[in-house]
Amino acid sequence: MIRGLDTAVKRLRKQVFTEVARVAYESENLNDDIEAIPYKITPGDEPQYRESIWRERAICSERVRLAMGMSLRPEDKPVHVTAGLDESNISEKYYEPPLMQVIPSACDACTANEYRVTNNCRGCVAHPCIEVCPKGAVSMVDGHSYIDQSKCIRCGRCKAACPYDAIAHEIRPCAEACGVNAIESDSSGRAYINPDKCVSCGMCMVNCPFGAIADKSQIFQLIRAMKEGGEIVAEVAPAIAGQFGPNVSQKNVKAALLELGFSEVYEVALGADMGAATEARHYVEEVATGKLPFLLTSCCPSWAVLAKHYFPEMIDKISNALTPMVATARTIKQKHPHAKVVFIGPCASKKLEASRHSVRSDVDFVITFEELDAIFEARGIDMSKYENEQDMHDATGAGRGYAVAGGVASAIEKCINEYYPGTEVNIEHAEGLSECRKILMMAKAGKMDGCLIEGMGCPGGCVAGAGTIAPVMKAAQAVKKAVQDSDEAVPPKELAEIQLD
Repeated sequence: MIRGLDTAVKRLRKQVFTEVARVAYESENLNDDIEAIPYKITPGDEPQYRESIWRERAICSERVRLAMGMSLRPEDKPVHVTAGLDESNISEKYYEPPLMQVIPSACDACTANEYRVTNNCRGCVAHPCIEVCPKGAVSMVDGHSYIDQSKCIRCGRCKAACPYDAIAHEIRPCAEACGVNAIESDSSGRAYINPDKCVSCGMCMVNCPFGAIADKSQIFQLIRAMKEGGEIVAEVAPAIAGQFGPNVSQKNVKAALLELGFSEVYEVALGADMGAATEARHYVEEVATGKLPFLLTSCCPSWAVLAKHYFPEMIDKISNALTPMVATARTIKQKHPHAKVVFIGPCASKKLEASRHSVRSDVDFVITFEELDAIFEARGIDMSKYENEQDMHDATGAGRGYAVAGGVASAIEKCINEYYPGTEVNIEHAEGLSECRKILMMAKAGKMDGCLIEGMGCPGGCVAGAGTIAPVMKAAQAVKKAVQDSDEAVPPKELAEIQLD
């Protein structure tokens, strides 16, 4: 895992977001300033990471387009970096599918899936690798094991049998991180994301060591909206705890956001509290009574899309509670009917959720913590130097705990114990899409009856989302502290009755 490390890929992404944000704030000649960004980020004529400066700039140009919300340029046609800029240069949500894209010029065409013998092979007498191979793909050549790729079925038995760990399993990091097998190969052997399979969790993006996968951003459009001077309200996901370092508190976050130009700041944990109360009621009324065999949580969009797409027979088993993002946004709209609502969180797939025409999300923009960090950088705002007199007190510990794996189910269980004492509740949870698929298969087979099942698309929960900054373990600890420090542990039962339709 390379999450939480200050890698060159992470720094390059921040540079691109920062420069796009600066242009959005300051530019008087948009076309020229956008065209200049790749040259600003890759100055001179000596490359830093690739074989040529021209390739580095070409890659940077594509990253700039994605940061503007635009799609990649075709490889076989002459297209300017700013092609389509007029459509992107707006103060409203701009989304051009797909969300996740592989930059072809950045992809190293990693080996998709192969077992290879390394120099660790000692040519031992037992050669268990040969004995266990079911297809006769392994043989001895010049005193060492050799795997015939034309015969190999990638079962991995040879690797498991080798006493010297001399057989390596070469697999694309992006493909290994994808829990829905959406990573395929194009005609040149480079990675390709199948949009029909992808659930936009972003795990491929954060696990690519070449930074060849990126999602589209809305920071340019958001800044345009903020410059127009209308009422813009931020809703901040609970995973923000610890994202900007141990010295940045919720008071700092709120003050810095107000300094940036937001008119008000709310906790998304408020919507999580509503969801926990609602799903507690659903479990008691539907599962505990035997009307439904089990109940699936609804807060993670990648998990919900996985269930709906790959297990359509389970659609009625997914809780109809609004996601915390949507519930909080609708609450804000009731208080601020003319405001634009900006979700600030750890999640790439929230961008997709907020853009679906089938769901009235009431979320006008979605940005990640990573993108917010770049906006602060562009404006020269040091969060630690701003402090608001009032903390964010919109939620309880239950809602704030949604940010870590197991936190959703735990919050619902606490609500059940508080509202419906004596009701037995069986909790199961899965994190990472591979494990999520396994638990859904078990549920389909009737092995999860009576259970409340929490699914999180990212291993570790929201604190491990594609748009996070901090190391996962440190972020999880910060969230747990926020839960412990909360004035109230469980939301009132009446929260489930609030009408937000």
